[in-house]
Amino acid sequence: MLDIENSALAVIDVQGKLTGLVHEHEKVLTHIQHFIRASIAFGIPILWSEQAPDKIGGTVESVKDLLYPMIKPIHKRSFSCYGCSEYVEHLKKINKRQILITGIETHVCVYQTVRDLKRHGYQVFVIADAVSSRQQFDRDLAISRMRDEGVTITTTEMAMCELLKTADSPKFKEIMAFIKR
Repeated sequence: MLDIENSALAVIDVQGKLTGLVHEHEKVLTHIQHFIRASIAFGIPILWSEQAPDKIGGTVESVKDLLYPMIKPIHKRSFSCYGCSEYVEHLKKINKRQILITGIETHVCVYQTVRDLKRHGYQVFVIADAVSSRQQFDRDLAISRMRDEGVTITTTEMAMCELLKTADSPKFKEIMAFIKR
């Protein structure tokens, strides 16, 4: 089960024109935004990456506006976030073992990050409705492969409710507002 005290959110490469090309991009963006808001409400640390922003462009405004200036993006060249020393240093500094995953593209940067996190002993939770690829087939195959490799696949609502644990949580109404949007 997810635990607020042991969780962090990864927002992976939600950038430039590529974001508008991914399968169901509007729904995916909405779920990413909801989970960012929920993470802020829960006090869950957020890791934010950008893949070669000089080539692809920066994070889309609707996501960037929720993160910046509280959080700064970590620029990387490797597909896996774990291939970036600055990212790994930040990950170690926050000292959380459960990593919730959102972002694009599922079959490249998301998959490779998930694989590396799992290999380094993290519990990884892919929020399936908050990840995507340009082709649905690539997204679906990546999710199947991650599941086969022992990664937990979840959804925005399922993960939020798991973090809440109970309707008596002081954050219940605030979090339910995200879910019902």
